[in-house]
Amino acid sequence: MHPEHLFRVSVLVATVGLGAAASAAAEPRIIGERDGADIVTVRGIEKTGSKQALPIFPGISDKTAGATGLSLLKVVIPPGGTAKAHVHKGYESAVYLIQGRVETRYGEGLKKSVVNESGDFIFIPADVPHQPRNLSETEPAIAIVARNAPDEQEHVIAYPPDGAPQD
Repeated sequence: MHPEHLFRVSVLVATVGLGAAASAAAEPRIIGERDGADIVTVRGIEKTGSKQALPIFPGISDKTAGATGLSLLKVVIPPGGTAKAHVHKGYESAVYLIQGRVETRYGEGLKKSVVNESGDFIFIPADVPHQPRNLSETEPAIAIVARNAPDEQEHVIAYPPDGAPQD
């Protein structure tokens, strides 16, 4: 049996044996072969933490879908929340803000600022320091983020406001 079939069978067995709620919390459901020739669906992604100190839902990545050149995830900035200042070393980011208003400080020393609102498409070049902040104290800001890195959290580097990125 192909290794991907074994993975899907083991997920199915876990779902039947433990109940759907228990298995959904542990592993996403992967539909399709992660072999580069099949369409892959990733369902049931659970919230995880990030180096930026924000909740993320990593939908498409090397681990979930077998992606080799991109990642796609949902990011939630809680009411009044701010990410840790950071850079994506060597990788670009494209953001679609689904909900909310977000101020992003960016550039050398985080001295520049832009405010985005729901419906905005945002491009962040590789290696640009940035720090998004949800302007609402009552509603979360929600965005879909794509990066040209299948393992996007591996390239996040903290950026102190007073200096260069830390390795």
